[in-house]
Amino acid sequence: MSGSNWIRQTHRWLAIAFTVTVAVTFVALAQEDPVEWLAYLPLLPLALLMLTGLYLFVLPYVTKRRRRRATAGAS
Repeated sequence: MSGSNWIRQTHRWLAIAFTVTVAVTFVALAQEDPVEWLAYLPLLPLALLMLTGLYLFVLPYVTKRRRRRATAGAS
């Protein structure tokens, strides 16, 4: 599996993990005496989602620039 495919697959699994942690947080905070630190639980998957999402967002622009440089260098 190439690097970008690995990042894409990781991003998908992080999205599932983030969704589950948000659901768990809603249920936990709806309890009568909620544990306050659980509100911060979704932040780790969210931060990782942001990093992988930014990479996937920039990837087409970087590959396009690399192709232009390769064709300009070949001619």
